[in-house]
Amino acid sequence: MDKSQTQREDVSSAEAVLLGALAPGVNGQTWALLKITFLTLGVCLAAMLGLSFSSSDSTMIIHVLLLVLLAGVLFFLISGFLAETGLVTIEQQLQEMGMVSKDQNEQNKKRS
Repeated sequence: MDKSQTQREDVSSAEAVLLGALAPGVNGQTWALLKITFLTLGVCLAAMLGLSFSSSDSTMIIHVLLLVLLAGVLFFLISGFLAETGLVTIEQQLQEMGMVSKDQNEQNKKRS
């Protein structure tokens, strides 16, 4: 087995997310974590909205509704941006950061 193949297999999900935060582009694992984060934010905001309706405070209801609107708009804007730009692979990000040489990346493309 080649060193670059073992390096590609050795990248864990946590390392892929960290790499996605530091390198240009967004990889699949970073996008999946971002979707999970927005899902938990939605659950928390839904709970807050339920609590604000039970307290019958109109300013709190409006405030939480504004937070829900902002979170929804942010998620759809990020989704639209990624739909236009596309996701990158971890190998591309490793190459951009100089963690794998271009020669090794070209050899991997020839073997694939």
